[in-house]
Amino acid sequence: MPQTTQSPPAEVARPEPSTKPLPATEEDFHRRPGRTDSKEFRIGVTIAVLVLLVVGFFVYRYATSYESTDDAQVDGHVNSISARVSGHVTKLNVEDNQYVQAGTVLVEIDPADYQVAYERAKADFEDAQAAAVAAGVNVPILSVNTSSQVSVTEADVNNAGAGIQAAQQQFEAAKAQLQEAEANNVKAQNDLVRYKLLVDKQEISQQQYDQATAAAAASKAAVEAARASAQAAQQQVTQAQGRLVQAEANWRSANTAPRQMQVIRARAAAALADAQRKKADLDQAQLNLQYTKIIAPVNGVVSDRTVEVGQNVAPGQELMKLINLDDIWITANFKETQLRKMKVGQRAEAEVDANGRTYKGKVDSIAAGSGARFSLLPPENATGNYVKVVQRIPVKIVLDPGSNNDHQLRPGMSVEPKVWTRE
Repeated sequence: MPQTTQSPPAEVARPEPSTKPLPATEEDFHRRPGRTDSKEFRIGVTIAVLVLLVVGFFVYRYATSYESTDDAQVDGHVNSISARVSGHVTKLNVEDNQYVQAGTVLVEIDPADYQVAYERAKADFEDAQAAAVAAGVNVPILSVNTSSQVSVTEADVNNAGAGIQAAQQQFEAAKAQLQEAEANNVKAQNDLVRYKLLVDKQEISQQQYDQATAAAAASKAAVEAARASAQAAQQQVTQAQGRLVQAEANWRSANTAPRQMQVIRARAAAALADAQRKKADLDQAQLNLQYTKIIAPVNGVVSDRTVEVGQNVAPGQELMKLINLDDIWITANFKETQLRKMKVGQRAEAEVDANGRTYKGKVDSIAAGSGARFSLLPPENATGNYVKVVQRIPVKIVLDPGSNNDHQLRPGMSVEPKVWTRE
């Protein structure tokens, strides 16, 4: 149905003629500036809403994909360099903020006293070592001699016993010969008496009587010889018994040698132990001499140096600090509510305030307690006025290898880390 237009009231004054041409058609009228088709408007609004929703979704997803905090700082190892021996500082080889390599001699202490102590300990060790060697050499020699002595004395005892038996047998034989000689002598003496009567009666010749006299004298002499032999045999028995007593005494003395060997071995062991103790004293003296040169344990920058040349230092006295810039990490104190999705190994990045650079890394570990728990005066919540406070938990973030090769990071620098809890 065609649209109708209302004519203006008659009372309204007619406008001044305009130089702009009027639209010729109804389509041109609807396309005039300031007028928008409702369908196209709705499509535009819909597209705009969809774009806003998509952008909002990605913004929300990005904003909830990480956790960040401004309570974080660069952290690292602070190596305290101290003296291990006392002495007079003769040389100082480093200055504050100087970078040194591991093994660099930082401070030198006068080594004269420790050199003397080392030489004395070395001489004592050599003396003790020589004594231990001598004691050790004597042990096998005396052991062989002792074994031989025991065997010899045991053989002497056996020989002495056999000698007693032989002497006893000889004594018995001598006594038998004495008895025989005495019997023969009795017969010869009786024969002499009988021959004396016969010769007086001249019943036998004088020659026979002389023979009887000689036989009686010989028999008497034989008795004396047999008696002397028996006495000699008896003395041999006594001597053999004495040799047995002496052999048994030597054998008992030789049997004490094993115990003496134990004493000798104990002395050798004591000499060896003394040598080892002197070796330990020598090693300690050598260490003390080495400790006169204080060496950097790691690569790092010298900081907080308090030692000066000419100063007397004591063992354990701190001389300076050494910051190892090759082992730097970030300690971020996240709120406990930020740890719900945080895990070890998640990707992280940290923007450093000092140089504006962003460093890549990952979550290495999460502390076993809150920072307040490890403070000097930890909070005590066992009171009636308890107020819940959101705690902060330290999170260690390690940097990717090689990211701090230029050593621009320093412990204590402020950083703003981000941990991507959702990729």
